[in-house]
Amino acid sequence: MSQKAQYAVRALLELAKRKGSAPVKAASISDAQHIPLRFLENILSELRQAGMVDSVRGKEGGYLFRGNPADVSVGETVRLIRGPMFAADCLDEKKGVSCPLRPSCVLLPLWESGHKAMMDVYDSTTFADLAESDRAARESIPINYSI
Repeated sequence: MSQKAQYAVRALLELAKRKGSAPVKAASISDAQHIPLRFLENILSELRQAGMVDSVRGKEGGYLFRGNPADVSVGETVRLIRGPMFAADCLDEKKGVSCPLRPSCVLLPLWESGHKAMMDVYDSTTFADLAESDRAARESIPINYSI
């Protein structure tokens, strides 16, 4: 997965975690998810144009997750940012047709199974799932009261 796609997923996760609150400034997302701000601003613009986030202008402005995080999958986001993903180049019809081994390749079914498994995980994981996992993980961390 490309770095840009990972950043997009992390940005949407941060917005999903804050769903129902005030708009979130790009700098807050950047700090929370350790994403370079300039890169994040471009990604947020792309997500806004795709209808995945809303932006609010002004002093109290920022970004909001558009819609329900339970309705948006990681796979959908990755394909939006990166385009089609393949576990191996030979699965990409544009690149794979040039492979001289393709007609009798015994590895092709392995690559196809791996690709299907990967996409099944991404497509079945929503941002609501990730936000809930994040909440549960934070609740399980014991509080350290030592000074």
